[in-house]
Amino acid sequence: MSSTYQVIARKWRPQTFDDVVGQDHVMRTLRNAITRGRIAHAYLFVGPRGTGKTSTARIFAKALNCTGGPKADFDVNDPACVSIAEGSHLDVIEIDGASNNGVDQVRDLRETVRYAPAQGKFKIYIIDEVHMLSAAAFNALLKTLEEPPAHVKFVFATTDPQKVLPTIVSRCQRFDLKPIPPELIVERLKAIAVAEKIKVSDAALACIARLADGGMRDAQSIFDQMISFCGAEISEPDVLDVYGLVAAEKIVALAAALAAGDHRQIVALVDECDAAGRDLVRLLVDVQALVRTALLDAIAQGGKSDRLGTPMTTEQLTRMLDGLREGEGSVKLGLAEKINFEVTLLKAVEASRARAIDSLIKELTALADEAPPADEKKKG
Repeated sequence: MSSTYQVIARKWRPQTFDDVVGQDHVMRTLRNAITRGRIAHAYLFVGPRGTGKTSTARIFAKALNCTGGPKADFDVNDPACVSIAEGSHLDVIEIDGASNNGVDQVRDLRETVRYAPAQGKFKIYIIDEVHMLSAAAFNALLKTLEEPPAHVKFVFATTDPQKVLPTIVSRCQRFDLKPIPPELIVERLKAIAVAEKIKVSDAALACIARLADGGMRDAQSIFDQMISFCGAEISEPDVLDVYGLVAAEKIVALAAALAAGDHRQIVALVDECDAAGRDLVRLLVDVQALVRTALLDAIAQGGKSDRLGTPMTTEQLTRMLDGLREGEGSVKLGLAEKINFEVTLLKAVEASRARAIDSLIKELTALADEAPPADEKKKG
């Protein structure tokens, strides 16, 4: 075969502002900045992995250095845009902060910054994982970042903004990219499935979106792996088997058993999931998500929700969620995963049944206020 295979995450990488899913607030601001000619000299894209930071940086570079640019609605087939997408454009320099984190590399960058662009209108430096730069490298970058030549633009991307020096952040326009909602991931994967001629069930796509935790790249990589495993037809059980996920209805059943305080059912469901080789850490995260949904419903409904099958108060759901969260570490890192998981679930049930001492005092005070005084009782 003459054509080389490309993984889905690369083949379907966003190429224009319209292609980026779930980050409308960022795309709108960047588009407006380009249209109105208000282009800053440094940008910082922050967000979890696979949410589109580097893709957005490249798209922004295309918008700035396209033929006749800067313009937000550029032609993806424009030779300048094609060379940026391929990584061969002379004026768009991508640097990996993890492997080029020394002060010497930044000094080299400071030297090259002075030279005028060779092809485009701007010289654009995209530094990925910028938080990996050393303190000395950051300090070497500061002066250049504060007063760069007019033809230079910096675009930084990071998953860990706390590690970026505040003096660097203050010199950038910061954009926070959010985890992508599951429904938007499903929608995107459906479009890819149609184009790739893959038959995939909605339940399977929902499982992939749940696994991806808000990362489009993760979702596409999982989808790619499922195609390798299943071929042209993917069903929910296939995804569950490959990744050790628990079916949605079983998660609902476990949450319902927690709400009802049905210890026997809880233990039976955990046995069943463990025997099937399911990922108990992932199951704990999924149960937490369900209990959180019920908690938000209780808050919206004025203090009570029957979303888990049994009416529960906001306080009960908060205590249950807290109990599940507290046990996370022991399930992840403990030696006896199944036992720790069972104990965490049972403790969460007991926590939800317990009453906060302040709420009990309030209730007793209210009852005392309603009760008739002692001398009235004697007269009666």
